[in-house]
Amino acid sequence: MDFLDKLGETITTKGKEVTDKAKDLAEVANLKSQISTCENVIKKNYIEIGRIYYEKHGSTPEDEYEEACRAIANAQNAVVDLEAKIKEIKGI
Repeated sequence: MDFLDKLGETITTKGKEVTDKAKDLAEVANLKSQISTCENVIKKNYIEIGRIYYEKHGSTPEDEYEEACRAIANAQNAVVDLEAKIKEIKGI
């Protein structure tokens, strides 16, 4: 009987360990999801700050922002050109 008692105790202990690990993994996954949400909020707001800055100062940016503002303006011009080509191809 002693063997069966020890076997039952081992199974119970191992079951609890597996359950505890599963709970830990679920909690870690939940926390990582929350981190991802926070990072998305940060990224979204960085983008919004940049958009506001560009709208206000894009034509006369401070030196440290000049290259980025020029890249935005060039990309915007390229979009206009590419959209015109699409219209031309479509015959619009």
